[in-house]
Amino acid sequence: MSTTTKGKKSGRSAIADVVSREYTIHLHKRVHGVSFKKRAPRAIKEIRAFTEHAMVRFIHATPFGWTADPDFALQGTKDVRLDPQLNKKVWEAGIKGVPFRLRVRISRKRNDEEGAKEKLYSYVQAVNVKEAKGLNTTVVEDA
Repeated sequence: MSTTTKGKKSGRSAIADVVSREYTIHLHKRVHGVSFKKRAPRAIKEIRAFTEHAMVRFIHATPFGWTADPDFALQGTKDVRLDPQLNKKVWEAGIKGVPFRLRVRISRKRNDEEGAKEKLYSYVQAVNVKEAKGLNTTVVEDA
């Protein structure tokens, strides 16, 4: 939470917002009903949409779940970058053979480019697991 000092609001640091999490994306339900020749492109778009919504900036956990920062409650990270290996993993069975579930690591990083619109961006990588079914979201500690 931000503290107030003499009526002024202290700014939040982007350093505190740098985090990595592993998610399982159920692509089968997201591309259900999409024609075969549009499945893999739609899956890529759905991964981007999932990342935008999943990487909302949280400030702390409560007994009832996460409490979002009120300034950014409805905003996720708009700048989403996909790893080329993730793209290959989605496309490896062809345009219509999208995997049912995909385990991904989403890392929110600082954007060091000059004149960037966003202070942070999300980088999405594929994680190799034997079975993606039944895995929970985990916070990953980067070394």
